[in-house]
Amino acid sequence: MSVRVGFLRAVNVGRRRVPMSRLVTVCEGLGYADVWTYVNSGNVVVDAPGSRAAVESAMEQAFENEFGFECTTFVRTAPELRTIVDATPFPMHPGDTHFVTFLKQAPSASDAKALQALSNEFDTLVVSGAEVHWHMPGTSTDSLLVKRHWDRILGPLSSTSRNVTMLTKLVAKLDAA
Repeated sequence: MSVRVGFLRAVNVGRRRVPMSRLVTVCEGLGYADVWTYVNSGNVVVDAPGSRAAVESAMEQAFENEFGFECTTFVRTAPELRTIVDATPFPMHPGDTHFVTFLKQAPSASDAKALQALSNEFDTLVVSGAEVHWHMPGTSTDSLLVKRHWDRILGPLSSTSRNVTMLTKLVAKLDAA
C-alpha cells in the first residue's frame, strides 16, 4: 500500500457533478484505506496497492459506474507530488500563475516539443516527464491557450490541470498526515 493522489478531469463543472462524500465512498468500496478529498475539484487521497495504471483504471471504472459519465483520473504517489511541487522550471513573480497539467504518461519527444511550442507571449509550457508546468504572468483567464490546442497534440481526455498553490497546500496536508 502507498499513498496516492487521484486528480479527476473536469468534475464539478457543468453537469459533471461529483460530491466529494460519494467519491470517498466509491474509493472505500474499491478497498482503499485512509480515503479523503481535498477541495471540491476532484482530488482524492487514498492508500492503495498496485501500479499507477491499475489504480487509475479501477478508479475510472468505478467513478463512471457511480456518476454516469467518463471520469478520467490521473494518479501520483505522495513523493511524486512533492517532487512536482518542488520543481521550479521558471521564475515566479507576484501575481503570476503556475499550473501543473497531469498526463497519463510522458509524451513522446515530438509531442513534448509540440506542447512546448504552444508557449507564447503569455503562456510558457515546460514538459517534465508526465507533467507540464504552465506559467502565466497573470491569471489563467488571460491565457491564450485553449483546450483544442492541447487536444490537437495529446488527444481528448488526456490531461487535467491544477494550480500549484492548491497542490502546495495539498502536499502540506499530506506531510502533516
